[in-house]
Amino acid sequence: MSKPELKSELTLFDVTNLVVGAIIGADIYVASSFGAGYLGPASLLVWVLAGVIAIVIALCFAQCAAFLPKVGGPYAYVKEVWGSFAGFLVGWSLWLAEWIALAVFPVAFTRYLMFFLPYLGWIQQSAVKGLFVAFLILTNIVGVKAAGRTNDVLTLIKLTPLFLFSGIGLFYIISNPTAADSNFSPFFPFGFQDFGKTLVLIFWAYAGFEISTIPADEIKDPGSTIPKAIVVGISIVTVFYLTTNIVLFGVRPWPLLASDTAPLASATTTVLGINPTLALVGGLIVGGGALISVAGSDESGMLGTSRLGYALAVDGLFPHVFAKVHPRFKTPYLGITIQAVTALVASVYGELSMLVSTSVLFLAIAYVATSASIFKLRKEFPSPRFHLGGGLLIPGLGAVFSLYLISQCTFEQILLGAALLMVGVLIYIVFTPKRELTDLKNAMLSRDSIIEHAFRQEQKFLAHALRHVKRGYRKAVGRKQMWSE
Repeated sequence: MSKPELKSELTLFDVTNLVVGAIIGADIYVASSFGAGYLGPASLLVWVLAGVIAIVIALCFAQCAAFLPKVGGPYAYVKEVWGSFAGFLVGWSLWLAEWIALAVFPVAFTRYLMFFLPYLGWIQQSAVKGLFVAFLILTNIVGVKAAGRTNDVLTLIKLTPLFLFSGIGLFYIISNPTAADSNFSPFFPFGFQDFGKTLVLIFWAYAGFEISTIPADEIKDPGSTIPKAIVVGISIVTVFYLTTNIVLFGVRPWPLLASDTAPLASATTTVLGINPTLALVGGLIVGGGALISVAGSDESGMLGTSRLGYALAVDGLFPHVFAKVHPRFKTPYLGITIQAVTALVASVYGELSMLVSTSVLFLAIAYVATSASIFKLRKEFPSPRFHLGGGLLIPGLGAVFSLYLISQCTFEQILLGAALLMVGVLIYIVFTPKRELTDLKNAMLSRDSIIEHAFRQEQKFLAHALRHVKRGYRKAVGRKQMWSE
């Protein structure tokens, strides 16, 4: 099918904000509770390791984007290296990961909203999630430029409460060093038996950088812009995460932090608790910032995920409805609506930690395939605009780190992942044969034409040979008669 034209309007500033916006969202506002519950203060080490892993894998994405700045991100890279089926499985894995993440954000948004409105019932929570998703559908359908500008605003706004929290938290730690020190003790309350499980959950806070490689057709100078945006964006996020979590553990006892549903807002009220008015204002600012942050992250995710579905559909590997572009706004409006509505259903019935872990599982599948793609892409595209130093060290580490993340998922999560991958195989079987049969038919017609031509030539040859045989036979008969006379 023909590929509708998308507008190239996203700049380096837009894409950098897309990276930061896709990463800093619901994750930083909820993942700290996961870490505190499984490892206590020792989870800070996991935040450091997760940041290192994210930087390595982000560099792999930057390299692939420089080699092959095409819409679809990992799907495009793997398809180029190993063909359509492998590319589809990776694209399907990434789509599932991002789709599940879209289901996480309405849950996190509602949890922080309940910091202010703690008595919301299930029906009211579902209504809030519905309004939340409806707003994001509207901004993404209106146009990529509007969605990009919305993301820019949301990203800049949501960093403000993190600055505020880090500032008042550091002041509290300096003013109360003894109390802050006691919050880090014991540092290893549970040992490291849940290290892998914690890494999977915390790594989700760093995920999202892959989104910026997907809408490549809508980015100005993608070969240069995407690598720069990923490196700058992931660096900004790493600094924010490390600072925020050190401050968070310094001002909030980890047993309380483990049970918090809105950890940053709760920690802010703890720091400002000596003044009820300041505590209320601080909680409002940080809690409100969390709501904006979650919205910005989901907006970024919806933008990238819809373009991935668009890329798969354009190549005939996904339902064609995902490739339909709005005649006025030039956006894949039906794909945006379908993924948002189905994610809303999952957010109403899904459990937060299970959604997060399953999303990381599918992300890791896309990550390992992307990292491994570099080994062949570097041979096919020897002069990219961005080139990793250290030879194959970075892509090798990216593949190893991704496989480790997969190995740390639970058996139930891996089983669920395998089942959803099989669903993807069925989708591939349903949609792909139409194109393959056409190609096969053309090949058969071409082959039949060749055979028919050869048959005609053979008929001419046989007819020619038969004439010679008849002529020779007549001559032989004539000679025999002559000798008989």
